[in-house]
Amino acid sequence: MWNYIRQSIARKRARRITRKYDTVIDHFEIEGIGRIDFANWTNPLVEKKVISRSQVDFFAKFLKPGDLAVDIGGNVGHMTIAMSLAAGREGRVVSFDPNPFVYDILVKNAGLNPGLTRIDTFPYAIADHEGEFYYNSSEASFNNGGISEDTNSRHGRFALDHKIKGIKLESLLEEKYPEELGRLRLIKIDTEGYDKEIIRSIRPILQKHKPTVITEVFKKNDASARAEQFELLSSCGYTMYYFSDFVADAEVIRIENKDQMMQWKHFDMYAICN
Repeated sequence: MWNYIRQSIARKRARRITRKYDTVIDHFEIEGIGRIDFANWTNPLVEKKVISRSQVDFFAKFLKPGDLAVDIGGNVGHMTIAMSLAAGREGRVVSFDPNPFVYDILVKNAGLNPGLTRIDTFPYAIADHEGEFYYNSSEASFNNGGISEDTNSRHGRFALDHKIKGIKLESLLEEKYPEELGRLRLIKIDTEGYDKEIIRSIRPILQKHKPTVITEVFKKNDASARAEQFELLSSCGYTMYYFSDFVADAEVIRIENKDQMMQWKHFDMYAICN
């Protein structure tokens, strides 16, 4: 009872008071790989992350050792690490997150398993044009959030005290990884409802390199936004599939048309180039 009350008070404070929370290092034994260290965020609003063999096997459907992958909205890095374990030490994952409250943890996690992962991190938002953006969250502890070009943001009333940098993905990849772009096999996007805009901005990459795209269909997106997200990928020659979770045995359903995008309130899907 007292533990529940303490947790409830801590969650209320995290919603109202801006502060940085520490991390704790957890260890996960992954069959066939070994021990993975992971820095879990102690923010009381955030569910503790787990790294599992099933997550690695999920990403291994799209990645093989030596491949290049991109994680847009890497958060604290739990999916980034699973992607990197699938791509192997000879591959590379490039992970982005503009939220400074999670980016520091992403950087820490990127460096915890150097013999098993190869991860580069950047504190940028991916956008359809370069510039500076406001970053807002619905929680004072910034466990979620998104970018906007003005202070009237749908992401919440809590704002960073500085703007964050937005870049075009294509420009960075061509500058930093020109010799690896031919091995680009996966782009994962999870940006709290901004996925559609990112997909539009990376269409040249999709048309040229044809990576698998994993994207979130945000619960607040209406039918029009969902239809546009579907059509952006479809026009690049992609077929989309709903999946129930980032695990190897996830339920998978082909999305036949834009109307089907309303079948689930909030979901993830992957898109494969035909």
